[in-house]
Amino acid sequence: MKSVDFVKALGAVVCFTVACSAYAQDNSAQNAAPAAMASPAAAAPATAKTMRRADRRLGYTVRRALGRSQGLNVSNITVRSRGGDVTLTGTVPTQGQIDQAGQVAQGVAGVKSVTNRLTVVQQ
Repeated sequence: MKSVDFVKALGAVVCFTVACSAYAQDNSAQNAAPAAMASPAAAAPATAKTMRRADRRLGYTVRRALGRSQGLNVSNITVRSRGGDVTLTGTVPTQGQIDQAGQVAQGVAGVKSVTNRLTVVQQ
């Protein structure tokens, strides 16, 4: 009976050692592969994620700048950003506010172009 327990314990130690050594392998074969052979599809999600984050940050910055602008009603303005191109949509009470919103958005750092789709609606 003692020999059976010893064999079981020895088998468990062997399994544990094999499992640990399987995870302890180095990545020299993967590191030796040139970067050009890396899949561009694998890098695309990280790039897309950072682009979305940058677009979102730019949209928030433009929205904050519009909110700080004196005499501009931003309650019905939506700001969308994509690759530095900002689109303003929604309604404002006067034509002057449409022009002001476009100028303020254009003045924000990182904005390449502004598409102003704001319309005048009497409130």
